[in-house]
Amino acid sequence: MTHHYDLYAIGNALVDSEYEVSDAQLQAMGVEKRHMTLIDAPRRAELLAHVHGLHARRTGGGSAGNTVVAMAQLGGHAFYSCRVADDELGAFYREDLIANGVATNLTHTRAPLGQTGICMVMVTPDAERSMSTFLGATAEIDHTSLHPHDIARAKVYYMEGYLAASPTGTDAALKGRALAREAGVALAVTLSDMSMIKFCRAGLEAMLGDGVDYLFCNEEEAQVWCDTQDMDAICAQLGKMARVVCLTRSAKGCMLIQGDQRTEVPAFAVTALDTNGAGDMFAGAFLYAATHGYTLVQAAQLANLAAGQVVSQYGNRLSHAAIADVKARFIQLIT
Repeated sequence: MTHHYDLYAIGNALVDSEYEVSDAQLQAMGVEKRHMTLIDAPRRAELLAHVHGLHARRTGGGSAGNTVVAMAQLGGHAFYSCRVADDELGAFYREDLIANGVATNLTHTRAPLGQTGICMVMVTPDAERSMSTFLGATAEIDHTSLHPHDIARAKVYYMEGYLAASPTGTDAALKGRALAREAGVALAVTLSDMSMIKFCRAGLEAMLGDGVDYLFCNEEEAQVWCDTQDMDAICAQLGKMARVVCLTRSAKGCMLIQGDQRTEVPAFAVTALDTNGAGDMFAGAFLYAATHGYTLVQAAQLANLAAGQVVSQYGNRLSHAAIADVKARFIQLIT
């Protein structure tokens, strides 16, 4: 079978507005540090009042959105199923995907009335990101956003863990999962955030089902999922959930878990400024390499390089020049 897409993903369409704030400002806003918190319209207005006058960097975002853009920037082919509203932010999001070479259902459907989702990202001097997410239109993403024939023509079907917060989103992810499984397409899931594990675990468990090919999570999420900090116990539990587990560990790099086998792949030294989007970039770069003939260790090396580049700058996406530099460094590394 000819594969048309290297990656087909479903996730939340969010426009990121990123602010640099102090820990004192973060505390005054009542924002929980390092976590993603869902907010409603009144809370959004309250937070906007707090950051009034501060410079905001606006980019296309959403976890899986960042991942498909990374895939496309690196030279892969990606499709993104998502939902925006018929407003200025929705048009911005659609055009951003198109500009980055990502195919999407947004070009085939008329957006509904309402507000496009936004994510207010507060970055503190220690490079940690704290997110307040107003889902808006994406809260009602459902199976109508899926393109079944494109899922069947993909190499990997990727489910964003944040969809577990939405009943219709979870249902859509699972319908896509069933279509992918039927077509022999590899399955991938990201645990996304500790808040999803604590409050929406049932949805994540449904996405994982009887196992997936790729599971992405960071060390803290793994500890919360497994309810332990013992790495042996974590590896034993996660190793049963996916053919390949990518466990990211910040400055330590990442660990690949394949059944009973563990492989540590070190990070590259960087000065951290902003961790927003690093995990999304890691997943996109890893899946690009994994679908383009590289070994899993090489895929992890590329992912570490790319994620490190994201961490060393402000913002969740890399410029084309930065991507080209990452690819050049990667080729040099493996030859």
